[in-house]
Amino acid sequence: IAYLPKKVQDQTEISLLLLNLEEYYFEQHRANHILHKCSHHERKIRGSLKICSKSAIFEPDAISQPIIKIPLRDCIKTGKHGENGANRHFTKEKSGSISLIFSQVYFIKEHNVVAPYKIERGKMEYVFELDVPGKVEDVVETLLQLHRASCLDNLGDQTAMITAILQSRLARTSFDKNRFQNISEKLHMECKAEMVTPLVTNPGPVCITDTNLYFQPLNGYPKPVVQITLQDVRRIYKRRHGLMPLGLEVFCTEDDLCSNIYLKRPDDLYFYIATYLEHHVAEHTESYMLQWQRGHLSNYQYLLHLNNLADRSCNDLSQYPGFPWTIHDYSSSELDLSNPGTFRDLSKPVGALNKEWLERLLTRYQEIHYSSPGYVLFYLVRIAPEYTLSLQNGRFDNADRMFNSIAETWKNCLDGAMDFKELIPEFYGDDVSFLVNSLKLDLGNRQGGQMADDVELPPWASSPKDFPQKSKDALESNYVSEHLHEWIDLIFGYKQKGSGAVGAHNVFHPLTYEGGVDLNSIQDPDEKVAMLTQILEFGQTPKQLFVTPHPRRITPKFKSLSQTSSYNASMADSQVSPGEESFEDLTEESKTLAWNNITKLQLHEHYKIHKEAVTGITVSRNGSSVFTTSQDSTLKMFSKESKMLQSSISFSNMALSSCLLLPGDATVITSSWDNNVYFYSVAFGRRQDTLMGHDDAVSKICWHDNRLYSASWDCTVKVWSGVPAEMPGTKRYHFDLLAELEHDVCVDTISLNPASTLFVSSTKEGTVNIWNLTTATLMHQIPCHSGIVCDTAFSPDSRHVLSTGADGCLNVIDVQTGMLISSMTSDEPQRCFVWDGNSVLSGSQSGELLVWDLLGAKISERTQGHTGAVTCIWMNEQCSSIITGEEDRQIIFWKLQY
Repeated sequence: IAYLPKKVQDQTEISLLLLNLEEYYFEQHRANHILHKCSHHERKIRGSLKICSKSAIFEPDAISQPIIKIPLRDCIKTGKHGENGANRHFTKEKSGSISLIFSQVYFIKEHNVVAPYKIERGKMEYVFELDVPGKVEDVVETLLQLHRASCLDNLGDQTAMITAILQSRLARTSFDKNRFQNISEKLHMECKAEMVTPLVTNPGPVCITDTNLYFQPLNGYPKPVVQITLQDVRRIYKRRHGLMPLGLEVFCTEDDLCSNIYLKRPDDLYFYIATYLEHHVAEHTESYMLQWQRGHLSNYQYLLHLNNLADRSCNDLSQYPGFPWTIHDYSSSELDLSNPGTFRDLSKPVGALNKEWLERLLTRYQEIHYSSPGYVLFYLVRIAPEYTLSLQNGRFDNADRMFNSIAETWKNCLDGAMDFKELIPEFYGDDVSFLVNSLKLDLGNRQGGQMADDVELPPWASSPKDFPQKSKDALESNYVSEHLHEWIDLIFGYKQKGSGAVGAHNVFHPLTYEGGVDLNSIQDPDEKVAMLTQILEFGQTPKQLFVTPHPRRITPKFKSLSQTSSYNASMADSQVSPGEESFEDLTEESKTLAWNNITKLQLHEHYKIHKEAVTGITVSRNGSSVFTTSQDSTLKMFSKESKMLQSSISFSNMALSSCLLLPGDATVITSSWDNNVYFYSVAFGRRQDTLMGHDDAVSKICWHDNRLYSASWDCTVKVWSGVPAEMPGTKRYHFDLLAELEHDVCVDTISLNPASTLFVSSTKEGTVNIWNLTTATLMHQIPCHSGIVCDTAFSPDSRHVLSTGADGCLNVIDVQTGMLISSMTSDEPQRCFVWDGNSVLSGSQSGELLVWDLLGAKISERTQGHTGAVTCIWMNEQCSSIITGEEDRQIIFWKLQY
């Protein structure tokens, strides 16, 4: 189980759970509890007296004895034993004792059994004999001071006085430098903070050196010093606490559920720690999202990651990680994950799933929330009973209202008037303890007379171990994978707030939202304390991560659809007969093998065939002829077999910007800075046609299925229908303008998806535009670069667009939503690239070829090949042969060695 059970097993943590919400534990003293049987006879119970901001707690060493908690507000008199005429016979002998006279006391965990607290009322006196008599006066003075605070009429005044006492103690405390791991450590900063654990905050000094982060609890709990080696830190997250940006959480493992420490302090503590972290890697949603979309990250792992980014933490029960109910069927004997009816509608919040109840609930909908400390402990009562008792003033809930049955809880979420709770990670984890009453807790009797014991499982779960496993199977199923983005929109996304939330019936109390209230602006101390208490107990809405629809996951169902369209496009281009599926399969295997070995690229041959930068490369289908364009205004044909230049032609004195071969390899099309597109006949070695279609330089051209797409610095992309017309001695085309796609600025590059249904264009100002060619409409406009966009291309499955820019960024955009889902940065522009959806081979400004692992968010390999910028790159269909062209006027042939 995630976090709470580990803490439950820690006796010191159990002691801290005896505190009230926002109560502080200051100090402890070894002592004896003196029980008077008669005036001259006594019995001593050995233990520790703990002084807290709102109570005095005596914890006996013998577990058979109950823990005693005396609320200071219920104290009638506090002093040295024997003062004020009380028990003067023992005054001299018991001068090291403290007397507490009070009207109410709690007895907790007698015989080490977790059970509801026993309360005894009436005037009583308890005497505690300290091991160090000299401490008595100081302890009495502290108790009297805290008693005065607890008796103040206004809650705000109580809090202010206790805070002043706490700050005074902290001011007299500094970090013990003897706790440093090494005498050569250099101190960088020291400050005061609070360590946050479930239901408890623990103050003390924080110390950051060049190698370690230290926290020294003021009271020495859970241990004298918490130490974290900075080199071990993997991630740190900024955190909200009470809806305010006050904290940070540090993770030293890849476990997204359990952190190493959570610190709260309203200043730049996060900045200081991040500054001195040697191996700190900044977290981004982006690479995780891409991994999740492409199936390299499970739904469970991705939801944990989003919870972390949205300030959800196992250390904060008001912001515990939230997971969705995924299953609707809790009555069948078998769980059919192939049946959509098995699943819950993930596009609606829990409270809106029942249409009949929804109308009645709308008036009260904002009074409740789907995640709160009470809801979390509702699920975890069997493994975290101390937390439940702490939150509920020493009592368990009525047995009929407890977590007794999975099916019953789900039914209450659908039909209950005030029950909208979602789930927690434990439902999809490996530990089943939260379902079993292994502690043999007395949780009471239900109306039917039966005891509340283990959680009743649905018929399809054969055992407690089987239930979370089948729940996990449901979470990772195709149905949930296809719809999980809808639930993410509700909890973390654009339907969390505003009109999207209203339309989805996903609106909750204003105090649950970030920015819903500014505690610092509240002047009335009583109102401020009451507001903070309400925030912590009510539950908090996650931080909003997305303001546009979240991309959907690429599931096998959708993969097959996209592969079909890509396959059909390939067939049209290459004129392969539909019966040759085996060839297609071999090609896919070849591509996979090539990209798996893309880091093993070796320079094979290089030739300097131009006088200026190479701008375009295209190759005949059999690979024998290589056509290149250049800023020297020439189109050249190079024979790979004879390694000789076969022809060179210049259409004008202006630079050529790109080139491509039409199907059949008979015609080369080139674009020119002189505003024209030229057609070159390979067989006749001459220009056969000219298209004068733009008012400024043509920057890039594409061709598919007798359609020409031309991009220009005249701020347009034009779509032409190229109809072949037979002419004597040559094959010419008749062009009709089908569409003109207008842009605000110059268009530098364009690209088609494999099926030629989508189109991407990019501009000199850094904007990437995704178009629907069927309707000739703009789908998305994404300003994702700070300068010129150098190159763009769709992934083979058309799900993503990759763009590179002069700013050195590689950006991955989700085609469906237009969301930027991944961004990596290099120290120089990447001028051109090819990619397979997961890996990228790019040509850099310095002449290097770089291999990028997008899923791992890293550069896998660097290969030097050119002395100038790599300006264009070509890869064959099998992905095994690569040619690059550069500003150094060379073309280089590369081979994969595997």
